[in-house]
Amino acid sequence: MNEINIQEILRFLPHRYPFLLVDRVISIDADQSIVAIKNLTMNEQFFQGHFPDKPVMPGVLIVEALAQAAGILAYKSMDWSPDDSLFFLGAVSDVRFKKIVIPGDQLKLTVKTLKRRSTVWKFACEAFVDHESVCVAEITCMEGKA
Repeated sequence: MNEINIQEILRFLPHRYPFLLVDRVISIDADQSIVAIKNLTMNEQFFQGHFPDKPVMPGVLIVEALAQAAGILAYKSMDWSPDDSLFFLGAVSDVRFKKIVIPGDQLKLTVKTLKRRSTVWKFACEAFVDHESVCVAEITCMEGKA
């Protein structure tokens, strides 16, 4: 399956405004990888306080956007439903922030499966703005009952 629109994303992620951080999936290869987009505007709630005179997307939210993309990959790969199980963040390691992200940027979220054991997944994640890496991380997530 290639593109996934916002209506389908809402079926796979339990997150809602203001915490839904994936707008569109542009490609997905079940069990392997996903590429998703988060469009950023000045209307994002977090820009109002981080920082008002020089708005910057908090790094923790970039990591969360990557984790949400990873969640979509796992849900689509395993045919899970958020009605039955939730995909929880278990660990984040080797995080590096390379550039600030500001209103008007478009985050391209890339996630690749490194390892999977039963319901625990480890991912290599990277976020880009204009083909330039802004964040890299390894993320571990696991299924839990809803």
